[in-house]
Amino acid sequence: MASRTDVDELRLRRKWTLRAHGRQVVFVKKPIESTEHVVMKALIWALYLPQFPDLTVEIPVGDKYKPDVVSLDASGEPLFWGEAGDVSTAKIRSLARRHRRTHFALAKWNTRLAPLAAIVEDALNGLGRAAPFDLLSFPVDAAERFIDDDGVIRVTHDDLVWVRRF
Repeated sequence: MASRTDVDELRLRRKWTLRAHGRQVVFVKKPIESTEHVVMKALIWALYLPQFPDLTVEIPVGDKYKPDVVSLDASGEPLFWGEAGDVSTAKIRSLARRHRRTHFALAKWNTRLAPLAAIVEDALNGLGRAAPFDLLSFPVDAAERFIDDDGVIRVTHDDLVWVRRF
């Protein structure tokens, strides 16, 4: 597990090389991003990598919105779309309506999921969907718990508070 000093160093760096499931990604912290936001992107990537082995981080997908974490099918359509942090109701509604076969995951930092679940339920109301919509809450000590000193991420759904909607 990462020590407190390591986490403080993580907060100061702009680039983090992290690994999970035999893959490696460099996460770049933009000046407008919080450390928690970048950590959530990394954790989403690691959490869903076994199910979506070609997950990538922050690439445009030809949509009005750019996902934090995404997996695309052969035709360039999103199979998985992960969002970390604040997501507007309008964005949830728009994405859920246009990408009904996409597995979505919305992550929050140390937050109760009930208010977000209500927003998502409203956005999904009446939509026929063929893929799940996951809501995740990462604990305040997620970096220390799930990222070790060598930058290896180990996290499962069993480690989190989460709910799945269809």
